[in-house]
Amino acid sequence: MSADKHLQSWQERFELAEAMQPLLGKLYRNQGVEVVVYGKPLLIASTIDIIKAHRLVRRHVGDKLRLRESFPFVEALSKLDVKQCKVDIGKLAVKYWRNHTDGSEIEAYMGRELASAIESKDEVEPRNVVLYGFGRIGRLLARLLIEKTGRSNKLRLRAIVLRGGRKGDLEKRASLLRRDSVHGPFNGSVEVDEENNAIIANGTYIQVIYANSPDEVDYTKYGITDALVVDNTGIWKDEDGLGLHLKSPGASKVLLTAPAKGSIKNIVYGVNDSDILPEDVIVSAASCTTNAITPVLKAVNDKYGIENGHVETIHSYTNDQNLIDNYHKADRRGRSAPLNMVITETGAAKAVAKALPVLSGKLTGNAIRVPTPNVSMAIISLNLNAETSKEDMNAYLRDIALHSELQNQVDFTESTEIVSCDLVGSRYAGVVDSQATIADGKRAILYVWYDNEFGYSCQVVGVMQKMLGLNYLSLPLSEE
Repeated sequence: MSADKHLQSWQERFELAEAMQPLLGKLYRNQGVEVVVYGKPLLIASTIDIIKAHRLVRRHVGDKLRLRESFPFVEALSKLDVKQCKVDIGKLAVKYWRNHTDGSEIEAYMGRELASAIESKDEVEPRNVVLYGFGRIGRLLARLLIEKTGRSNKLRLRAIVLRGGRKGDLEKRASLLRRDSVHGPFNGSVEVDEENNAIIANGTYIQVIYANSPDEVDYTKYGITDALVVDNTGIWKDEDGLGLHLKSPGASKVLLTAPAKGSIKNIVYGVNDSDILPEDVIVSAASCTTNAITPVLKAVNDKYGIENGHVETIHSYTNDQNLIDNYHKADRRGRSAPLNMVITETGAAKAVAKALPVLSGKLTGNAIRVPTPNVSMAIISLNLNAETSKEDMNAYLRDIALHSELQNQVDFTESTEIVSCDLVGSRYAGVVDSQATIADGKRAILYVWYDNEFGYSCQVVGVMQKMLGLNYLSLPLSEE
């Protein structure tokens, strides 16, 4: 291909990506339809992001998906009365072009493939969400909720509850939402309403409330009723402590973004979220590591059976550690986080059993905190009940990532060059690094990357939706 043809090809892709953007926006704002390409979200994506999402299709199916091949499917989707669902336009296009040579039947094909979403006419009322705490996870949850602002968004962020309230606090909180050293700038506009003690982000009015205890707030004073309170503080982890939230007028349910104590259900979205019942008022979204490893472990156990195993977590340092050497009540965590690898404990391996009881007593675990600010890795060493090989294991996990009920939790990479920074912003619970897989006979060692902040936050949003009865179709049901 000549230099001019390369440039012409790029220009064509760029123009098609630009033409897609308003259609994608309207589909979400007006119909609640989120469009993805092999799991990569296109909502508020840049033209370059849309082009890159199409290029990645080759990794999954071995062939290119050109924008001129997918654009007609976005156009056809925009004409259908489809509401409240996620549509993988990449999978639909690949499936169609495998069996057709022209686009004359695209609209009829889309009507058939999306029939279940067309037939579903149930309108769901928006539900109120309160973030109790505004640290790393709280701010990322805010970003995720705000990025989907619009009439069709059923999760409405109404308030943030903080301790403090000193002069200048509101602007500092807004500044932390605007700028993030790891995840980059906020994609939009953030304003401060000092008079009413509120933050307005992309048109979302967020009341900022100051309180020192969960039972001090009257949410109804701010017009907030029947709210799900998401506790990001990690201070209260049992029913007595988290139950304090339910004493506040306007709060109806509580979700903890950490492992819970006692009989509180620990939920890994995609694995055991069906355990959430309408009467459950306090639920835990478990830990980032538990969310990363449980879907992969479930997949492996379903096919091969797991006799026993060990999980070693290589985890980025967290705010719980010290920047420089100082007193810390836990062993070793007092040493400087940016300068040391720190051996510490993790309950993630044992916590898997709460989401996946079949593995109860079969796993041990430990952790090493390392001098990186985000993205972690779980090294999962397993003794299996059935024999396998690296090729067989990778082929199976690749299929899980593409076509199974765990496709929104498990991602799969074949890159030989990928490193931790490349996974910042990953929306998956865990990403299988297939090049590092070791498998022989009944032994397997899997390497699973995970963005312990953003990927986990995406899992939390899934649990929020489930607790509030917001269940969305993910289409197509199968690519085959």
